[in-house]
Amino acid sequence: MRALWGATHPGPTLVVTVLSLALGVAAGVEPARLALLVAAVFAGQVSVGLSNDAIDGARDAAVGRTDKPIAGGAITPERALAVAVASAILAVVLSAPLGPGLVAAHAVALASAWAYNAGLKSTPFSIAPFVLSFGLFPSFATLSTLPPVLAAPWASVAGAALGAAVHLTNVVRDLDDDRRTGVRGLPHRLGARASVVLAACGIAAGALVVLFGTDATVVGVLFFAAVTVVAVAAVVLVFVRSPGRAVFQLTMLAALLLAVQLVVA
Repeated sequence: MRALWGATHPGPTLVVTVLSLALGVAAGVEPARLALLVAAVFAGQVSVGLSNDAIDGARDAAVGRTDKPIAGGAITPERALAVAVASAILAVVLSAPLGPGLVAAHAVALASAWAYNAGLKSTPFSIAPFVLSFGLFPSFATLSTLPPVLAAPWASVAGAALGAAVHLTNVVRDLDDDRRTGVRGLPHRLGARASVVLAACGIAAGALVVLFGTDATVVGVLFFAAVTVVAVAAVVLVFVRSPGRAVFQLTMLAALLLAVQLVVA
């Protein structure tokens, strides 16, 4: 069980699950339906994380990623993939009581994420699953309400910007390992510096869309300012020194602030 949990990418799995809870509360989803929504999102994220490591097991082992349970031999790729498939099915089943709209949105998001894991990550279109899945994500909460509705366009745009930034920034840490194993997605083709700049610009644009898509309250303006300052700091830092841990942390902080701004809005 520990090995399985370690292969789910626990950090991102929990962050996305908590974000679904926060968006659900903000959208006014009633408690019973909110519990189903959070459980469905958690199951979906488990499936995405496990499938990623199961498919990449041999590649991770080749670059010495023994910190990963599958690459380190603590669990077989076959077992992880079986649990991933079961988790994906469970995610859709848990979504079903909340309505066909959520089932459709969740199924599309999961199919998109699995497509990335299965090979899209090695193409120039590697960013597309993140834009699509995160763009749909704010609608998970609103489709769980009664009556179900799609999220406002500004929320979907902000979600898509957040997804793009997460992809561009997260891959920067593994560029060298990925090149050794033949992975050449969009960030690999752009390079670390250009990826960070594009991610920061996307985050700032997402914050601007949220600001103008809603009533410009003092809190909204403060969040926009915070996101912009951190994003600009990341861009400045990436031109001052080689992209490293500090640049990654700044960009991810800006992305986190955008997520909070989205919830508050």
